[in-house]
This record gives sequence, C-alpha cells and structure tokens, in this order.
Amino acid sequence: MGRNITLEQADAIVTACKSEAQTVGQPMNIAVVDDGGNLVAFAAMDDTKLIGENISQRKALTSVMFQMDTRDLVPLVQPGAALYGIESTSEGNLVVFGGGVLLRDRDGHVAGGVGVSAGTVVEDHQVADAGRKAYTG
Repeated sequence: MGRNITLEQADAIVTACKSEAQTVGQPMNIAVVDDGGNLVAFAAMDDTKLIGENISQRKALTSVMFQMDTRDLVPLVQPGAALYGIESTSEGNLVVFGGGVLLRDRDGHVAGGVGVSAGTVVEDHQVADAGRKAYTG
C-alpha cells in the first residue's frame, strides 16, 4: 500500500513552509508525515533551533494521531479536562501545543500532517498552515 502523500507533495509543503518562515523572520524545522505518522520529508532551515527537529516531527505525528491541529488540543489537556496527562502516556511522542496541522485529501480523508518548530506557537502554526495550503491531495 502506498502513502497518502507523495514526496513531491511533501516537498511542495516544505517549500511553502520555508517561504512563510522567511516572511515571519524565524528559521524553522519542518516535518511532513503520511497518514501513518511516517516521516516523508524534513527540513531544518539554516540557523534554526536544534531542539525543534524532534518537536516538529512529534507535532506532525500528534496531528495525525488525534486527527486535528495540535493547537486545538490545548484546552483538552488542561488540568481537569478530558485528556489531561495524555502526553505522559506516549513516551514523549505527543506534542500538545500549536505548530502541528492535519492534512486531508479532497475526499476529507486524513493524508498526513505538518509539524513546525522554532518560533512561537502562533508562528509555528502560521508556517505549518502555509504548508497545508500548498497541499494538493
């Protein structure tokens, strides 16, 4: 079975993210995963923060696992909320703050995710969303 997202599509997403990161003025780590959370493409822009490599990949994975943007998880993981503590059950593989966006194909099926890290959570989401807009699935 093939991936729901091709390398060509992933490259277009990374290119759009890099362009938006330049607009924001923050070099980013950018990860694109398929519908199974497998890494399809990754880019670390020059002068980006080193810690963001893992975080960007985990944001992309989290968006696929929950089938939602990571920023939408924030209210669900607060103390007293339904998913409080969920990130502790995943051996550090979940990221529950902004910067991961879900990719859906034309039929609405999950195709993959984009994760971005190195800026503020608002900047990360903005850059990831630019990648989502470039997806042609």
